[in-house]
Parts: sequence; structure tokens; C-alpha cells
Amino acid sequence: MTDPRTPARVALVTGASTGLGETVAEFLGGAGWRLVLTARTESDLTAVAKRLTDRGAAVVAVAGDVGEAAHRERLIAEAGSLGRLDWLVNNASQMGVSPIRPLLDHPADVFEKVLRTNVVAPVALAQLALPLLRESGGLVVNLSSEAAVDVFPCAGIYGASKAALDQASRIIAAELADSGVGVTSVDPGGIRTRGYAEAEPGFDLSGVPTPDVTLPFWKWLAGTSSPEVSGRRYLAQAGPWDVR
Repeated sequence: MTDPRTPARVALVTGASTGLGETVAEFLGGAGWRLVLTARTESDLTAVAKRLTDRGAAVVAVAGDVGEAAHRERLIAEAGSLGRLDWLVNNASQMGVSPIRPLLDHPADVFEKVLRTNVVAPVALAQLALPLLRESGGLVVNLSSEAAVDVFPCAGIYGASKAALDQASRIIAAELADSGVGVTSVDPGGIRTRGYAEAEPGFDLSGVPTPDVTLPFWKWLAGTSSPEVSGRRYLAQAGPWDVR
């Protein structure tokens, strides 16, 4: 039985205004977690936060770009004001140029921007969050992609960034092995999102599942300790996940 004196768990979810981030936020809020949510589009983020608070969830919503150091610092400060941090969910990402195009057709500054959002920001947030995560035995959840391991022409910048994030996740997990803090990568599989539609506007997404197809995975992960999952990469649509 849960001790009623124990504060509810806290999660910081980036890219929480639509798609998978919104789904994760809704699941955690419904399970009684307190939330710090962020996304670049303030109107979308505000709508998600209002819907969750109307359902009784405790939500702090802070619009901004995780690629900016000052915004990352504010997010961790907001989590700190709640007294703890149990999950850092690095979901915010950028595809590059939409519609997608060959890797060598991208301007270099776009590549740098994608890497800043998809790789630098998650690592920097984990660095800032580490003291709070140590106290709670928390978990860093880095959202990966099938593009990190398979070759998808015209998705090269995104795929390269997610492959880099996967490797960073494994390295940090090894470095934190004795700390009680876990780091894991999660590949949600093909899901229907706004970013997917913008990246391939001519593609029929009607047969692609919505992000809630991943809910069984998030329910499983929320009931699993950080050390059990640290250093591993999960396919959210392909359980059972506790098989070694």
C-alpha cells in the first residue's frame, strides 16, 4: 500500500503539447503524478494543461524551446519547486526540413538545430536534473525512433540524431550505474503524429496507430524500478518488456 505521506511522483515531459508527449502526460496525470510540461507552442500546451487540471492533475506548464539553456534551467527549477523529480521524459524533437528531403540537401544550420534539440538538450536536461534524480532514484527516458537503427531515405538528420541519443543514453547509463539513477531509450514505433504528417504530407497515415498504442508500455515502465531498465532500449509496441 502506498504511504499517503509520500509525495506524488513528479515527471518533466518535453514536447508535451501534442502526439506522444501529450499521451504520456495524460497517462501520468491520470495516475496521480505531478507534472511539469513544456513545448514550443504555447496555445497547444495551455490546452493540454487545462484539460489535465480539469481532470484533477497537478500541472505546471512552461512554454519554450528546450534548445535554449535558460529554458532548461527554468524547467528543472520548476521540478525542484515540487520537491522531487522521478522521470525526465525527453520527448521534444525536430525532424529537420519538412517535407523531408535527402540528408545532403539540408542546410548545415538546420542539421545543427536538430542536433541541439534532439541530442544536446536531452543530455543537458539530464545533467541539470541529476541532483533531483539521485534523491528519488529517478529515471531519464529518452525517446528514440526506428529511424535510429533502420535506413529511411530523406530522414537522415532525424535518424542520425536519434542514433546519437541512443548511444549517449547507453553511455550515461553505464556512468551512473551505481547512482540509483536509470537511463533508458524508448522507440515508440510508427505512430500518427503532427510531425509525421508534416514530414510526409502525401503519405496516408490512416493505417498508422495513434500514440495511445504505447500506453501498455508506459503502464509497465511506471511500475518498474530505474535500475531494472537502465541501459536498455525498448520497443514500446513490442512487449513483453521484462524479458531479458
